[in-house]
Amino acid sequence: MKEKAKSKKKSRLRLLHQYYGYTGFYKFVWASLRKAVLPIVLVVAALWAIDRYLLDIEQMLVTITETYEPFQIIGIFFLSESLLGLVPPELFIAWSGKMNSPFLYLSILALASYLGGIVSYFIGVGITKIPSVHNTMELKLARHIKNTRKWGGFLIIVGALLPIPFSITSMAAGIISFPFASYLIFGLLRFARFFLYALVIFEMV
Repeated sequence: MKEKAKSKKKSRLRLLHQYYGYTGFYKFVWASLRKAVLPIVLVVAALWAIDRYLLDIEQMLVTITETYEPFQIIGIFFLSESLLGLVPPELFIAWSGKMNSPFLYLSILALASYLGGIVSYFIGVGITKIPSVHNTMELKLARHIKNTRKWGGFLIIVGALLPIPFSITSMAAGIISFPFASYLIFGLLRFARFFLYALVIFEMV
């Protein structure tokens, strides 16, 4: 019985692997990684150049922490993560590294991003109830919606971990009525992304 269960599990995994290969999921992930690498390298290079030749980034971040209340910065980040991910999270991760309790603020940022994704999900759900808006967003997010329909949870995992706007992936999930409980589980990987990126960014700044 155990051997039969194992073989069934293997066959399911094999079929799943074939499906994702056939529908281009692996190519999509690889292309997304390639697209993400250049901007990340450029941002890192720009930060290094600015810090070396123009201004002290560390001091700038310290000045920001002294000028603005943490709730203001976290509030701006939450709005960004709720509305199409307008500001790169890496800037806020660097900010958290200059706080008295870096990992506490990093955790709060990760939570804000997670909650922002949930807001985006329900924006997607709401969009489906307004025909004119729904038709417009269907056109603008056509690729994301199509991919979410094909790959479901795996695309949410990719959106949570890779430098792909998590808000757009979440909104697409809401538009296609992806199961909310599953979305919440897959979205938890957003926390892993923040802590992994922080390991590099904290060392830089």
